[in-house]
Amino acid sequence: MTSMLSLAFACHLVAILVSISFGLTYLLRSQFMPYHAVALGKEWREVPSEVQILVLALMRAVGGGTLATALVTSFVLFIPFRTGEIWALWAVASGGLVLSAGSLFAMCIVASNTPASPPFKLVLLGLALFVIGFALSLAASAQ
Repeated sequence: MTSMLSLAFACHLVAILVSISFGLTYLLRSQFMPYHAVALGKEWREVPSEVQILVLALMRAVGGGTLATALVTSFVLFIPFRTGEIWALWAVASGGLVLSAGSLFAMCIVASNTPASPPFKLVLLGLALFVIGFALSLAASAQ
């Protein structure tokens, strides 16, 4: 791998690690996130049990989907990306960008319709790393 492709690999790997931490957080929590409490104006214990079940199910679906995307993206990153397969440059970036953009979109909906402040920084970090990694990998493939 060239040094530029190695840097792209590192950007993607860090973004994947951010995704894994995000996914594990949502998958393993026993109650909603602090910003969810602000959005609802209620603490977890004040939320009806049926709504708690629904929220936890949705959080686990998001967490599982995030982990699945991170796993597939990791596989593509560690095998075909490293060998310079052009399709892999696009696949790694597209998986990460769709995941990050979807998360950012959902957070924007919450932020614009409630007083909550979702954790934008983590999602923006992942998004930026996927974009930078993609740009670097395209530049490396053009050389």
